[in-house]
Amino acid sequence: VDSAERAKEKEASAAYKAEAAVREALVGNLAVARAEARAALALSDSKDASAISAIALGLAGEVTEAKRISDDLNKRFPENTVVQSNYLPTIRAAIAVRSGGPQKALEALAPAAAYELGSIQGSANFMLYPVYMRAEAYLASHQGVASAAEFRKILNHPGIVLNEPIGALAHLGLARAYALSGDRAKAEAAYQDFLTLWQDADPDIPIYKQAKAEYAKLR
Repeated sequence: VDSAERAKEKEASAAYKAEAAVREALVGNLAVARAEARAALALSDSKDASAISAIALGLAGEVTEAKRISDDLNKRFPENTVVQSNYLPTIRAAIAVRSGGPQKALEALAPAAAYELGSIQGSANFMLYPVYMRAEAYLASHQGVASAAEFRKILNHPGIVLNEPIGALAHLGLARAYALSGDRAKAEAAYQDFLTLWQDADPDIPIYKQAKAEYAKLR
């Protein structure tokens, strides 16, 4: 972010802040996520910065703000494939899942299905976010088998995920999906995969603490 700002690349700086906000939201640091997203939006209202910030805000439970941004993106980019088939479905799904509407999230993600395993130069690592949100929506609607299938889709495509946190969090999601389905052995194995992967993680990360508690309870 600092390097981009020194080079007067405000859009790049905003995008980096927005991506940081998504990471924080995914692991449960919601206050930090909100602050990073709003800082990104203060720097730029570019397509990527706006959309990624809205994803973070949706995940952080800021439904009204995320919806306002998604409506604006829809008006500004009505024919942009990435916006209409990736960003907007992801934002709308994040809003729906966090506000208790998993079925609405699944419906919102329908336009992403034809594109979500593809890649676009510069945006490749965000292409699987609709898959992650669909997995979360199935989990929230107590459909363990369907949720597990989506989380496995992420784990089976590391070349698209790259270094996005959903690559690690898919192990945890898979564990939760197996537990929901009553497959204790597979759930334990998936929890172990996640906890081994994050064995050196900061101990106060909310989702890490949740995972350890869930695993202890399962055993």
